[in-house]
Amino acid sequence: MKNIFSKTHILIAIILLLSLNSYSQIVKYSNDFLTIGVSAKSIGMGNSSVASVNDATSGYINPAGLSKLSKKYEVNLMHSEYFAGIAKYDYMSVSHKFNDSTAFSASIIRLGVDDIQNTLNIYDENGNIDYNRVELFSVADYAMLFSYGRKSKIKGLSYGLNTKLIFRNQGEFANAYGFGVDAGLQYVVNKWNFGVMAKDVTTTFNAWFFNISDDMRDAFLLTDNELPTNSLEVTMPSLNTGVSRYFQFSDKVGLNSEVDLNFTFDGKRNALVSFNPVSIYPQMGLDFNYKKIVFLRGGINNFQTIPDFRNLNDSEETNFFRENTVNFTPSMGLGLRLFNFYIDYALTNVGNNSISLYSHIFSLKYEF
Repeated sequence: MKNIFSKTHILIAIILLLSLNSYSQIVKYSNDFLTIGVSAKSIGMGNSSVASVNDATSGYINPAGLSKLSKKYEVNLMHSEYFAGIAKYDYMSVSHKFNDSTAFSASIIRLGVDDIQNTLNIYDENGNIDYNRVELFSVADYAMLFSYGRKSKIKGLSYGLNTKLIFRNQGEFANAYGFGVDAGLQYVVNKWNFGVMAKDVTTTFNAWFFNISDDMRDAFLLTDNELPTNSLEVTMPSLNTGVSRYFQFSDKVGLNSEVDLNFTFDGKRNALVSFNPVSIYPQMGLDFNYKKIVFLRGGINNFQTIPDFRNLNDSEETNFFRENTVNFTPSMGLGLRLFNFYIDYALTNVGNNSISLYSHIFSLKYEF
């Protein structure tokens, strides 16, 4: 009886997995709100910090860095706004250092657009516009990260793990629930720091559930749009790698430099280096400091190849795209340390290549 019970449960589990897989789909740029960045310090360096990060933002960037926290407790806050304040992005993390080798952090991220007007029912029964029938809703993405970092018994080697819970809300129309795991390593040898961050190592699953009213169903059908159905969205693994080195020029002036290579495996993208299914994005940054009180930063990332199409008046034989042009995202930043407070600012001009546009980013860190 015991064996039959066990076999039955195994069979049910297999059927459930197969049914989920049949409705799942791999989506490029899935959960892309988790690639924006959570620290004005890191963003000012072109998001190049996977090898050198050593504060509570490690829970997002590379959890292995949690093992290098300098204080027992740390709190980080960040706020930024995109598209002239239409979209708001917020981040908060807290960390606790248990001992010289082990630490834990919890983080929450929200990217949202609020007060969107739902005009689906703006017309009354007589066909007249009634603005009182307009309702407001929000579209927001949330993520909670629980992170653990520890120094290994191998000298210079640290490792870390993330567990992340995802909730995506589109008003009363749709919700998604997701789960994923990240893993990171940092290794210090001589004056060099190496870092690896494997995101979504088990693949991250978002289960979408739609609430389609009769009015929405009619609107979809009248506009020849396909009705959305409950589905499973899969985020493929990606790999962030980096190397950094700190240079001390004098007793007062120092420089941290880092170069990263980020790999995606969900198909060919318009990356600087791309071949199906791998795309590679380089990024780099510099962080000058004076007495580790005042900081000046700069970086570049988000290299993209943009096809330059010919004019439609060209002949049929020559109407192909010209050589690709390369665009990238520049960034700069400032930092100030006041006792145990760190105030950081970043300015990034991403043009048309990313989710943010001419954005001012502020973050605050307090350690004690």
